[in-house]
Amino acid sequence: MNVIGSAVVLTVDDPAASARFFVSHLGFRDVLVTQGVIHLARDDAATDIVLHRTAGSGAPRQHPVVRAGAIVSCTVTGIQAEYERLRREGARITLPLRKEPWGEWMLQLTDPNGVVVQLVEWIPPSGA
Repeated sequence: MNVIGSAVVLTVDDPAASARFFVSHLGFRDVLVTQGVIHLARDDAATDIVLHRTAGSGAPRQHPVVRAGAIVSCTVTGIQAEYERLRREGARITLPLRKEPWGEWMLQLTDPNGVVVQLVEWIPPSGA
């Protein structure tokens, strides 16, 4: 098997609100916008984000959808500068930047639909 792409599919009440969040704060762009579905991508190696409207919101449903808690995690570079930029932009930072003992800097944002996005930059662990 040769994986040539990947996507995280999220079921949310308001796909447009989540799309605005991912576009304005995280550098994604619209690839496809249809009734109840928005496909977002970046020009780097990031995983695509596909936002489906919650069933019962007028969107056609062709596949079963399970709502479950999830965290969209992205490994980044320059996390301290990103943290400052996100603060200036007024992004909803729900876990401020912190250093974990196992070797990462991380922070979490939450989009208007409650989707948690974690940004991580790996560093040598404490004592290494």
